[in-house]
Amino acid sequence: MPGIVPKAELAKHIQLVLTDRSELSAGREFGVMSPNTWRFADLGAKHAFLLNGLGWGSMPFLAVKEDLASRRLQELTIEDVPEGGFVMPMSAVYPSGAPPGPAADG
Repeated sequence: MPGIVPKAELAKHIQLVLTDRSELSAGREFGVMSPNTWRFADLGAKHAFLLNGLGWGSMPFLAVKEDLASRRLQELTIEDVPEGGFVMPMSAVYPSGAPPGPAADG
């Protein structure tokens, strides 16, 4: 569908949703726009379903960068969603005597 996709149209299709297996977000939904959802505990499985055309959903950009470039996947422009998607601010706290190491460099 070219142009901006209305949320009402997305609601007609299966949305692939990553499930948080912890209790931190129990009872809360983030970015779910369709009443028709298939839930995944594994990002790789969700990616495979997207590549096979079995629904729509969001993914981290770096996980789908090559798929977008090769046109195996198509980025949707969704009504009321900012260009580039939503930004999730994150913070980390650690003891000054024990910095987190190379994982924090990026």
